[in-house]
Amino acid sequence: MKRPDRRRQTLPARPGRSDAGALERVPHVVVIGGGIAGLAAAAGLCERGVSVDVVEAQHYLGGRVGGWTETLADGSETAMNRGFHAFFRQYYNLRSLLRRADPQLSALLPVEDYPLVDGSGRRDTFRGLPRTPLLNALAFTVRSPTFRLRDLVRLDAKAAAPLATVSVPRTYADLDHVDAGTFLRDINFPDAARHLAFEVFARSFFARPESLSAAELVTMFHIYFLGSSEGLLFDVANANFDVALWNPLRRYLESRGVRVHVGQRVQRLTVASDVRVTCADGAQFDADAAVLATDVAGLRRIVAASTGLGDEDWRRRIADLHNAPPFVVLRLWLDRPVAADRAPFMGTGGRPPLDNVSVLERYEREAAQWAARTGGSVVELHAYSVTGADAEVGHALVERMHELYPETRSANVIDQRLLRREDCPRLAPGDFGRRPGVLTPDPRIVLAGDGIRIDLPVALMERAATTGWVAANHLLESFGLAGHAVHTVPNRGRSALLGKLAAWTESGS
Repeated sequence: MKRPDRRRQTLPARPGRSDAGALERVPHVVVIGGGIAGLAAAAGLCERGVSVDVVEAQHYLGGRVGGWTETLADGSETAMNRGFHAFFRQYYNLRSLLRRADPQLSALLPVEDYPLVDGSGRRDTFRGLPRTPLLNALAFTVRSPTFRLRDLVRLDAKAAAPLATVSVPRTYADLDHVDAGTFLRDINFPDAARHLAFEVFARSFFARPESLSAAELVTMFHIYFLGSSEGLLFDVANANFDVALWNPLRRYLESRGVRVHVGQRVQRLTVASDVRVTCADGAQFDADAAVLATDVAGLRRIVAASTGLGDEDWRRRIADLHNAPPFVVLRLWLDRPVAADRAPFMGTGGRPPLDNVSVLERYEREAAQWAARTGGSVVELHAYSVTGADAEVGHALVERMHELYPETRSANVIDQRLLRREDCPRLAPGDFGRRPGVLTPDPRIVLAGDGIRIDLPVALMERAATTGWVAANHLLESFGLAGHAVHTVPNRGRSALLGKLAAWTESGS
């Protein structure tokens, strides 16, 4: 196992007692939401001896990265989830959570490459790039068919300076009012590369560049490229998410006394001398504190029903949260295999509505077992920011699959599942300043999730995990208990050369 980036940033744990058993009374916390953020918060709390209940509305853990079982038309049971997720090596706090139940991260399988293919068939790849920032960008440029060395000369160095000088939250103060598409045009980024390489980052937020904050895009570029030596390759779960990740983590948490309640929808909080959590079925939990780690809609709904919670401005900020546009995942069980050289994952550009393709039997155990038994393939197609009806989007996705993988034209679809969801947080221009953070007006209530503001260079699943640990740390500190260290990529531009160039261009010299 390779060592992490030696320049990663560490926020040390705050000191305190190591176990709540040394206190006069053991504190009790209810964690509302059993996704990544809630599970991280629960782990942080129970490891210091705090009594914890996790209350999750779904019948499985993991939130948007959850997994469940469905029955196919042939009568066989199969694994199902909401689609491909990449576990990058920079996800220090998420990986720390997963290591609680899997110290060697044996459930994660490395993906050696993920090609990007545009509408003209040009292909970029991240295989074999050096890990050292700046060298990785130069190597990518040298061999890319969509971004040439001559394009570097044409870049507007002054407009592009924020790429080299990322610092959170300053980057948001500078760029959150601009959309990512405008930013890329302003720096004279070549169209071909913009539609392929950069839009991959934008689509990670389930949004088109014109609907995404430029600060989010620039910070993402820092996290995965110029700010970290972890590289651009990633790992994937080697089985369905419930089997590989969350069932083992649940067993770990329960071994430490955590009580997990699935299929329990929280209705409201009542804050008085204690915190009362009331569920839709009438069940109640009385606690010293609570972590709200739900999705955006759940957070809005619970806060609206909790009339005594927070002040007027904070409640307005919660009500103003929005979701990103809807996305569609189409999973197909085909009666014959795709070509043996197909990559496990491929990003696409210029082929709407298709954004990426996964061949699940290349990495997921349940899909591999099905493919081995039937001689077929399990293929997953993603479309982000969709506007058409399900049937229309599904048909267009299949046509794009046929273009990219011609061998699938003769395949019969044994079964399929189409999921449309609209529950990812919106990160649009101008959202950052009003986005609620982990702390709330009531010190007993904290927030966590990938839509919650935290002034660190983290995103997506890692933002969820990081806010979960930080939420736990705030409550632990209030109880007089020790916290947990949090790690991120460096919160500043990595390259001294690029930093000096950026300073020079910004000074107008």
